[in-house]
Amino acid sequence: MDRRSIIKNAGIAGVLAAGAAPAVHAQGAAIRWRLASSFPKALDTIFGAADTFAKKVGEMSGGKFTITTHAGGELMPAFGVVDGVQNGTVEMAHTAPYYFHGKDETFALGCAIPFGLNSRQMTAWMYQGNGGKLMREFYAKYNIVNFPMGNTGAQMGGFYRKEIKSAADIKGMKMRIGGFAGRVFERMGGVPQNIPGGEIYTALEKGTIDSAEWVGPYDDQKLGLNKVAPFYYYPGWWEGGPQLDLFVNDKAYAGLSAENKAIIECAAAMAHTEMQAKYDAKNPAALKQLVGAGTKVLPFPKDVLELAFKEATALYEEVGAKNANWKKVFADYSEFRKDQNLWFRFAEARFDDFLQAQKL
Repeated sequence: MDRRSIIKNAGIAGVLAAGAAPAVHAQGAAIRWRLASSFPKALDTIFGAADTFAKKVGEMSGGKFTITTHAGGELMPAFGVVDGVQNGTVEMAHTAPYYFHGKDETFALGCAIPFGLNSRQMTAWMYQGNGGKLMREFYAKYNIVNFPMGNTGAQMGGFYRKEIKSAADIKGMKMRIGGFAGRVFERMGGVPQNIPGGEIYTALEKGTIDSAEWVGPYDDQKLGLNKVAPFYYYPGWWEGGPQLDLFVNDKAYAGLSAENKAIIECAAAMAHTEMQAKYDAKNPAALKQLVGAGTKVLPFPKDVLELAFKEATALYEEVGAKNANWKKVFADYSEFRKDQNLWFRFAEARFDDFLQAQKL
């Protein structure tokens, strides 16, 4: 990703965020594209990023560049969007890259891995580290040009039908757990299930699964997961800062003017920032409501986190020995994570620890 381009265009995105920018009129004939999302429209935070993006593209182009957004299952299955963009069936998709770790584990590094970067660190790696460049090189193998477009922040650990008292309770548990994290969960003795957001409630209600994670209080409440599973655990150790991405077909992107390419970049950056702002603003009230409705909010036992960390570390070594793409990107990712954690443990963590212990 060209940092100079990002910096140059950041001013446009910032002014748009303040609602004070005049329309930038793209040259040439009108363009109409379709964006396929992996998410249901009912989740206004995560699906809403696609709508924000499309709206800003329209505004900055003076209405000459129109993008229609389509929920998961509308144009193609929720987990079929990478194929859709790669094959040119649609021009764009909005998704969580780790859904596609079965194609190549490296997809997960563009989103989240267990005990990986938090949201701020992920954004720093993508925009100021080597993350943007490395992931763009990788996605080129799939005819994709990528842009960061959203982050949920650290997630909750999901709803469970039964209480978890130790790591032994994970054995045999059928859990809806997204992406690459399922590999770690399986090594812990669990049985991961990859189920789209719109189907989670039914599976949990019928007992097809024993537990399910999605995002956090606001979205989880919308899905109604607390109605069929009373125990709500934290943290989501597999998603400390999951990034959503905008995927654009490379041929379609290459055919755009420089101005329209800049519009896409800036609109995606606006949606990226707005998504986490929405989650941070909406999660507190939703958590209070869940607790008020009887949900039991509990921390994972220490031995669960320790086992998860041990298995995740071992898995990364095994994948690196077999997958050259992963080895290349993860080497940079892990070095960046090391330095970020060194810094965050000082000012950031100390400030948060103290303030959160106060009765405000």
